[in-house]
Amino acid sequence: MAGLCLGTLAPLLGRAGGGGLGPADWAALRFTLVQAALSAGASVVLAVPVARALARRRFPGRSALVTLLGAPFILPVIVAVLGLLAVFGRGGLLNDGLRALGWPPVSIYGLQGVVLAHVFLNLPLATRLILQGWLDIPAERFRLAATLNAPVWAVLERPMLRQVVPGAVAAIFALCLTSFSVALILGGGPAATTVELAIYQAIRFEADFAGAAQLALLQYALCGGAALLAVALTRGPVLGAGLGRAVERWDAGGLGARVADALWIGAAALFLLLPLGLIVLRGIGGLDDLPGEAWGATGRSLLVALGATALSVGLALALALRGGALAQVAGALPLAASSLVLGTGLLLVLRPFVGLGAVALPVTALADALMALPFALRSLAPALAEVEARHGRLAESLGIVGVARLGIVVLPLLRPALGFAGGLAAALSMGNLGVIALFAGQGQGTLPLLMAQLMGAYRMEAAAGVGLVILLLALGLFWAFDRGGRLDAAAR
Repeated sequence: MAGLCLGTLAPLLGRAGGGGLGPADWAALRFTLVQAALSAGASVVLAVPVARALARRRFPGRSALVTLLGAPFILPVIVAVLGLLAVFGRGGLLNDGLRALGWPPVSIYGLQGVVLAHVFLNLPLATRLILQGWLDIPAERFRLAATLNAPVWAVLERPMLRQVVPGAVAAIFALCLTSFSVALILGGGPAATTVELAIYQAIRFEADFAGAAQLALLQYALCGGAALLAVALTRGPVLGAGLGRAVERWDAGGLGARVADALWIGAAALFLLLPLGLIVLRGIGGLDDLPGEAWGATGRSLLVALGATALSVGLALALALRGGALAQVAGALPLAASSLVLGTGLLLVLRPFVGLGAVALPVTALADALMALPFALRSLAPALAEVEARHGRLAESLGIVGVARLGIVVLPLLRPALGFAGGLAAALSMGNLGVIALFAGQGQGTLPLLMAQLMGAYRMEAAAGVGLVILLLALGLFWAFDRGGRLDAAAR
């Protein structure tokens, strides 16, 4: 992990130019920080009332909606952008309605579009993080507040938000720094270029490897600082433990509170589900327009996704078995760099020895595996700790150690966590557009790259068809791995 994540710094340091950042580089840095700050702030501000409403209400379909809010990483970014274009783009529902009313259309391109896309992608994550804070407040605290006629917002909710919100903002800020696909499609102009997009342009269009290396080092510093900030600001529960009783909210029984909660939940559901529904509807119509290269791109995407899954789960399992602070630090190293930065370092290493097209798919799978590794390790480490706590001493007393212990005790009981980690890695890789954009030659692209090319050529129907294929494959792979891990797991 040190060699893969930190070793790529060496070629970047060696190739970085000594002339400093130019005006365009500073503009890219400013835009990157501004859009990440606005995106993180807007996501969390909107997530607070949505999470509060979900915490206070029980209604049919609530579990399904919360499950939807738990899958922001599964949705391919480029497919999400296509869904937003179907609603807010030049020919989207919003502008069609504005034209019908005689009002001027709005543009989704530029800063406003990048922020909108990031809010769409990260509002679910922010809601889940903040909702967990509400769920961590013991029921006994609400009962005591009702007994004392104390304001719940002042004595319980506001202190919880002071603990939870800073970590959520920092985590989403870090994610928004590395969103290459959003900036490529909705930004891209001189005034709306991120650092990652500037790296891509320097390599792909200008062959300026020294400038790309310098920008990659800058991006490394940004991501590393944001990751450290997110870890430092993430705090555990501060309101103590309860007895597990169901929470009763006497403070939320009024008509005004019920109407407000219903409006927030309905607006969030509409904002999340409408673009997804349009992706499916337009994708079905665009299946007839799929280009011939879509089938080859599908095969390459599956190969990359499966390879990335095997690497990510294998590395995560090795680190989880190793345990300790060193393994945790190694598993968090990919958070300090985006896949595009890692790809840039690998490109500089491999370029003198092999043709870039020959290593396009392996390098893409490796970068995708590293990006999924922190989430896979987060899934496996607690599950492995529970297995050891329940069965470790018995296994040792029976002399089951080493490889035998791994095969007889650990892997069978880790199957659900392994399946979830594998599904997450496969879904992330299936929809990722990053490294492949640097390495792929003619006829070597994956589905996300093909979709971006079709959108750039304004073949939106064909792009919608490719987007539907990506969405179905990503969800199908996640379901297959997750279901495979849980199948018969209860009997073990």
